[in-house]
Amino acid sequence: MIQWQKSSFSGGGDGNECVELAQNHGALLLRESDDPSRILPVTCTGFAGLLRHLGADPR
Repeated sequence: MIQWQKSSFSGGGDGNECVELAQNHGALLLRESDDPSRILPVTCTGFAGLLRHLGADPR
């Protein structure tokens, strides 16, 4: 069974407004809680790039 972890930036409670991350057999998986059947496998490098992009200063 895959153990999903909710983003620390998501709101509290069990709402459907969060991004979740899991690890399964060495692969990273992402999903959005409002559509949990749609799972995006990502590499560590790709996930690190996504985090850098999201944290970038838009100026």
